[in-house]
Amino acid sequence: MKYLIVILSVIVMVSCKDQTKQEPLNTSINPVDTIETSSKIESLKMLEQVVPAPKSYAEIKATLAAKGFETYDFVDEETKDTILMQKYFMAFLKSGAIRIQNEEEAQELQEAHMAYFSRLYKLGYTDISGMFGDQGNVRGVTIYNVPTLKMADSLANADPMVKAGRLEIEVRPWWAAKGFELR
Repeated sequence: MKYLIVILSVIVMVSCKDQTKQEPLNTSINPVDTIETSSKIESLKMLEQVVPAPKSYAEIKATLAAKGFETYDFVDEETKDTILMQKYFMAFLKSGAIRIQNEEEAQELQEAHMAYFSRLYKLGYTDISGMFGDQGNVRGVTIYNVPTLKMADSLANADPMVKAGRLEIEVRPWWAAKGFELR
């Protein structure tokens, strides 16, 4: 039985070797290009499977309206494209009146503050939060993706830093083009 397996293995190797000798080598194909093209095709196939088809403009607008968001259409004069504008709410976080916490208490509040905003982001209530790079009175900003000022105000006031008085908030309506990204 061992001899039979060895003989069959030799026959397969010889036949493969003969087959490669018979095929002419195409020198006009760059192997790097072939690999890159094949990788791009595989990437596109994976994207087709993972990324759902984008919703139409009308579907996005109807979904927002059903959830109570205010929107309006803006026509770009240069491109003649219709851009969907959505009302968001921007909260300015300002230094609060109660900043007497010791270093340990301030650190605990900061950790609770960051955990709170991480949770809001995961739930889809905020899109961007961040602090300013100076030591001015306005400490940071958060953009709330909620339909009403009342909701944004309620979420902003539930921040552990605000509840402790270390931060105060000012929430203002802010219009932005739906789907545009920072760059």
